[in-house]
Amino acid sequence: MSLDPISVIHAANRLNGIVNQTPVMTSRTLNQLTNCIIYLKCENFQRVGAFKFRGAYNAISQLTKTQRKAGVIAHSSGNHAQGVALAAKLLGIHAVIVMPEDAPENKRAATAVYGADIITCSAFEREQICANQVAQHGYTLIHPYDNNQIIAGQGTAALELFQEVGDLDYLLTPVGGGGLISGSALAAAHSCPTCQVIGVEPEIAADANRSWRANKIITLDHVPPTIADGLRTRFIGQRNLAVMHHYLSDMLTIDEASIIETMKFLWMRMKIVVEPSAAVPLAPIFSGKYSRPNKRIGIILSGGNVDLLNLIPNLLH
Repeated sequence: MSLDPISVIHAANRLNGIVNQTPVMTSRTLNQLTNCIIYLKCENFQRVGAFKFRGAYNAISQLTKTQRKAGVIAHSSGNHAQGVALAAKLLGIHAVIVMPEDAPENKRAATAVYGADIITCSAFEREQICANQVAQHGYTLIHPYDNNQIIAGQGTAALELFQEVGDLDYLLTPVGGGGLISGSALAAAHSCPTCQVIGVEPEIAADANRSWRANKIITLDHVPPTIADGLRTRFIGQRNLAVMHHYLSDMLTIDEASIIETMKFLWMRMKIVVEPSAAVPLAPIFSGKYSRPNKRIGIILSGGNVDLLNLIPNLLH
């Protein structure tokens, strides 16, 4: 493996003063309902509203002068798009984002506000369009998850959590392409080697779960229709799987109804506005489907970029 836990420390030093050190929130009600001691790392309060800014800035800030002059490109349905767009803007670098047609409108609009040029395509075409643009213009691809610097940057959220609350028995994060879970696992290996790091996916988007268990990339033949739009990836990255295989304790899946009920609790009882993907890692604990009585559990709430027009009907159901 080319990544190790110390890479997250280097990323944290690089991001110092750039990223928001997001709050860690607790709830007596949540602890009573779950019979656990739960710490919520609120990356919905991060710049661009999601943890993705951490990895994007960590990666783009290390480009050479030649790469900076040529510009960067990324493919993303939203949060990585915003992270790359803002990081590039802060560093004075031109950014192009390839976004699928079904990307949430709020995430598309925010990406445009940060100054990136947007190319729209079908979800199945985005990797090829990125490759074509790189070949034509010489852009540097900032992959949303299969990138060492992205992984290390994402891990700084978990690193901050350990630094604030101390040792944990479990750390749960959502899993899409694998950037956050692999970075978090590296952070845990450095800060709390006894902590069990667990990834959580929607049941209908469980490619990472299957890949981790088989120790090979398993690709879905469709874009999964989960409410957790940030986790609609069809496959995880090679670098991510290597880290996950080495450091991860388990992978879980959770149903759509439990994701929605967990999100309702976060919104209505804790007053934390999160997007559906952020509710995913808490859902197994909140629903009682993964019971760990009296354990200290960290949860990464990955973002808060809510697509209200599409989400409200699900909340009212």
